[in-house]
Amino acid sequence: MRIGWLMLHYPQSPSRLGANCNFANLEFSRGNERVPMIQLRKSNDRGHAEHGWLDSHHTFSFADYYDPKHTNFRSLRVINEDFVAPEMGFDMHPHRDMEIITYVVSGALRHRDSMGNTAVMRAGDVQRISAGTGIMHSETNDSPREPVHLLQIWIMPDRKDAKPAYAEKSFARAEPGRLHLVASKSGREGSIPIHQDADLFLGKLKAGDKTSHALAAGRHAWLQLIQGELDANGARLAPGDAVAMSEIGAVTLSAIKPSDFLLFDLN
Repeated sequence: MRIGWLMLHYPQSPSRLGANCNFANLEFSRGNERVPMIQLRKSNDRGHAEHGWLDSHHTFSFADYYDPKHTNFRSLRVINEDFVAPEMGFDMHPHRDMEIITYVVSGALRHRDSMGNTAVMRAGDVQRISAGTGIMHSETNDSPREPVHLLQIWIMPDRKDAKPAYAEKSFARAEPGRLHLVASKSGREGSIPIHQDADLFLGKLKAGDKTSHALAAGRHAWLQLIQGELDANGARLAPGDAVAMSEIGAVTLSAIKPSDFLLFDLN
């Protein structure tokens, strides 16, 4: 099996990136009144890296792509949309002090790690690695013919040196028309627990479907559209687009075309 290698280095250490350091964390106020903030992150404005075996789009600064206006959003540090060629992938490499969530959009992704876990993840599967004190893992396309399409997400943990942990859950049969809680701080409603006060939802809407998510005071939302066409609080999104929202009360969504998306509720 051929293995590609990508050096995952940082323009600046993630540990030095606070929760309030990028474009969408600016304070908007009018006197004592908090003003709603909605800001688009268009797909074509993301960082892009083409390595032959890997076609990757970076929502936030990553590897050789650095934009000081787009380093993170609250605790959300990385959203990479990756297309990996058949039988290619990331060789064993290290992580620590990061919550790493992988969502497979299509294809098959083979995982191995230093904790002894092995798995082949398929469309709709979600994996969480709490890197904590340190882990090694590899990710390769398990197919000899088809590319694998995935989103890799990094969330900065609320504490360092946690015990490394692994979890996996399938949402392949998630019912359309509503939000499904994928990950949360407490692991409520059968979700995958993470070391951060953040909720991650998977949404699947048919054309014409509408749904909403209440956003408590002081909370912030990031919506990442994977497939379809969606209206989010008046912002029209195409595949790969995202929108950051603060002080809005509720995220209101209407599907113009059948749509799959991830919604983050962040402190």
